[in-house]
Amino acid sequence: MSDQTFRTEKDLLGSMDVPSDAYYGVQTLRAINNFKLTGVPLSHFAHLVNGLAMVKWSAAAANHKLGYLSDEKYHAIEKACQRIIKGEFHDQFQVDMIQGGAGTSTNMNANEVIANIALEEMGHKKGEYQYLHPNNDVNMAQSTNDAYPTAIRVGLLLGYDSILVSLSKLRDSFAKKGKEFSHVIKMGRTQLQDAVPMTLGQEFNAFATTMTEDLERIRVLVPDLLCEVNLGGTAIGTGINADPHYQALAVEHLARITGHKLLPATDLIEATSDMGAFVLLSGMLKRTAVKLSKICNDLRLLSSGPRTGINEINLPARQPGSSIMPGKVNPVIPEAVNQVAFTVIGNDLALTLAAEGGQLQLNVMEPLIAYKTMSSSILLIRAMDMLRELCIDGITANVEHCKNLVEHSIGLVTALNPYIGYENATRIARKALETGKGVLELVREEKLLSEDELEKILKPENMIAPHLALSDLKH
Repeated sequence: MSDQTFRTEKDLLGSMDVPSDAYYGVQTLRAINNFKLTGVPLSHFAHLVNGLAMVKWSAAAANHKLGYLSDEKYHAIEKACQRIIKGEFHDQFQVDMIQGGAGTSTNMNANEVIANIALEEMGHKKGEYQYLHPNNDVNMAQSTNDAYPTAIRVGLLLGYDSILVSLSKLRDSFAKKGKEFSHVIKMGRTQLQDAVPMTLGQEFNAFATTMTEDLERIRVLVPDLLCEVNLGGTAIGTGINADPHYQALAVEHLARITGHKLLPATDLIEATSDMGAFVLLSGMLKRTAVKLSKICNDLRLLSSGPRTGINEINLPARQPGSSIMPGKVNPVIPEAVNQVAFTVIGNDLALTLAAEGGQLQLNVMEPLIAYKTMSSSILLIRAMDMLRELCIDGITANVEHCKNLVEHSIGLVTALNPYIGYENATRIARKALETGKGVLELVREEKLLSEDELEKILKPENMIAPHLALSDLKH
C-alpha cells in the first residue's frame, strides 16, 4: 500500500490529484499523462531548463520594475529561478520533449515549478496559488509563444561554448597527428584507386582544416542566428497584455544574466512564426556531422585489414570484435560516430519538416524543433569527444607498409609522366599491371630515366608538393 499523499489542483478541465511532493502542478500532470512518446523529459536538457528559468526571471524583473509585481512576489520568483539555474529541481521538469500545444505544456511546467518553489520561499504550501499564481504572476506579460522560443534560443546559446570546445579539441588532435605523420609517405587515392603520393601528415592536416572551417563558421554565425528573441510579443507578436516598456526591460535583463548579446526582434509577428534560424543552425550541425562521418569512413578504410586491407594506420583497440572470430578487433569508435552523424542528418530533416509545418502566426511544431536541435548538439559534442579521446589520440602509422605501397603502386607512374611522356607512362602502367612488375623496375629496364633522374623525381619532398621546373624536362 502506497504512503504517497496528494493535493488537489484545478484547471480549465476540472480537478486532479497531484503528488504532494511534486513542484509541478495540474497542467504539467495532464501533459505527463498525455505525451508518453520519446521517454525524454525536459530535464534531459539542462540548458533548456535553465533557459526557461532565465526567461521567467527576466519577465518577472521587468514586471517588478514597471510596478506590476510586488516586491515579495518578485523576490520569491527570483530566488526560485536562481535555484533552478544552479541545478536544483530539474527533476520536476517531466513533460516529454515531443508534445502538442506548441510548447504550452513546457511553459506551464516551468510556471508551476517556479510558482511552487516561490510559494515555499514565501512560507506557503505548494498549490496555494492564491498567494502567487503560475499564470497570473510567473507567466505575467508572457505567452508560451514568446517565452518558449526565447528559452530554446537561450538554451542553445548556453550549450554553444561546449560545441566550440569539443570541435576545437578534435581539430587540434588531427593537427597534432598531421605533424607526427609529416614524414610518412603513402599513396593518395581517388575513387578507391591509386592516385599519387602524399604524406599521411597531409591527410590528417586536411581533417584538421575541414574541422577548422566549421569551427569558425559556428563561432561566428550561431550567436548571430540566435541573438534576436521575440520575448514581449506574447501570443502572436502584437504584445497584447504587456506594458509598452516591458519588452526592452525583459530582454535587457535576459542578456545580462545569460551573458549573451540578446536583442529584441524588430518584427515580433515575423519572429513569432519564423523558424529560419533553427533551420540554418541545424544545417550547420548537419554539415559538421557529414564531415565527421566522411572522416570516420576514411579512418575505417585506412585501418582495414590487418592483413588483407589497406592497413596504413592502426586504430586503438577498444574491445574484442567478434563472438565467433578470435583475434578480430573492429573500428568501433568511428562506427559509432557514423551512426551519430546519421542521427543528426535525420534530425535535420525532421526539423526542416517541422519548420515548414507552421501555419499563419505560429509554428506549433516548436517542441520537435527544440528536441532535434538540442539532441544534435549534445550528440555531436559526445561523439567528437569520444572520437578524439578513444581513437584519434592513439592512432599509429605503419610507416614501412605505407612506403612499400607507394613503391609498388601503379600510381607512381604519374610522378614520372612529365619526364617520360604520357604515352610511355601509359604503356609502363599497363605493362606493370600485366606482368606484376613494379613501375620503377620497368623504367629501369627500358632505360627511360637515369638513376640520378629517378632519385631526384622520387624524393618524397618532390612528390608531395609542386616542384616541376622547365629545365627538368627532356625536349
